[in-house]
Amino acid sequence: MNDTTPPPADENQIIAERRAKLARLRAAGPAFPNDFSRTHLAGDLVSRYGHLDHDALLQENVEVAVAGRMMLKRVMGKASFATVQDGSGRIQFFVADDDVGSEAHAAFKQWDLGDIVAARGVLFRTKKGELSVRCRQLRLLTKSLRPLPDKFHGLEDKESRYRQRYVDLIVNEESRRASMIRSKAIAAMREFMVGEGFLEVETPMLQVIPGGAAAKPFVTHHNALDIDMYLRIAPELFLKRLVVGGFERVFEINRNFRNEGLSVRHNPEFTMMEFYAAYHEYQWMMDFTERLLRHCAIAATGSGVLDYQGHSIDLSRPFARMTSVQAIRAHAPQYSDEQLLNRN
Repeated sequence: MNDTTPPPADENQIIAERRAKLARLRAAGPAFPNDFSRTHLAGDLVSRYGHLDHDALLQENVEVAVAGRMMLKRVMGKASFATVQDGSGRIQFFVADDDVGSEAHAAFKQWDLGDIVAARGVLFRTKKGELSVRCRQLRLLTKSLRPLPDKFHGLEDKESRYRQRYVDLIVNEESRRASMIRSKAIAAMREFMVGEGFLEVETPMLQVIPGGAAAKPFVTHHNALDIDMYLRIAPELFLKRLVVGGFERVFEINRNFRNEGLSVRHNPEFTMMEFYAAYHEYQWMMDFTERLLRHCAIAATGSGVLDYQGHSIDLSRPFARMTSVQAIRAHAPQYSDEQLLNRN
């Protein structure tokens, strides 16, 4: 289901109920307060204090101010629980009449999954041993109007996951982890290249003649010049001009656009890192690329061994050096060299 598909009737009812709650919030005062200052992240609290037992936490008396999206809620009599997720992880809120007052607790019981909530309190361990925030003050910062996907199964439809990436990131830990690893890998790539004496540059994305690869470009029109231009398909030609101009080691991490197929594995808009170094040949380039990939893997994941689609890829070991025919034969041993060379 994409963003334009009408939601089912029960979802419409949920949205209507949440809009009514929002209307009541607006009537009572600011519906989206911005005066809460967060001082701690859930993941940092778990890392720093997760090993302490109940008595040690009481002795530490750790006062916190935490905010995030409410993912789970268990409402009881005079005490309730909520699991809150921020950008670093999750932590549990403990809400009780004795701590926040019966009026605030009653308001909490009307809040919905997906709402952005905030609390001030102290860390402690529940009777079941879970690290939690004993809330002393409780705030609703943002009312969520749409319900989250099923809490037990998450967002499973592949098309919905790609069309509504923001929802996928809310409910799927693996998607959030992949995004964070990507960010770390790009940062490590940039650090490695600069450390090797490369100059980072930005070359034009709008080009009069697209080049550097064999791909169909996106066409646009430049009004001031009254000419058609193209979104670049590769940065190659401009990077090579910089080498001609005297920059002997250059690289660029930026977007390319190719007006071709679309699938979950191929996007017409994608990020590429391309680099050039003068006075070297392809053997040096192979060694350099191997070191680059190994550095990025370790920096982003903490290990040179990666698990990908059920396969273990060991980037910590020397890479195999093969010709194209040798690489194909490694996966298709039934063909002879002559057959592979003559195949279209």
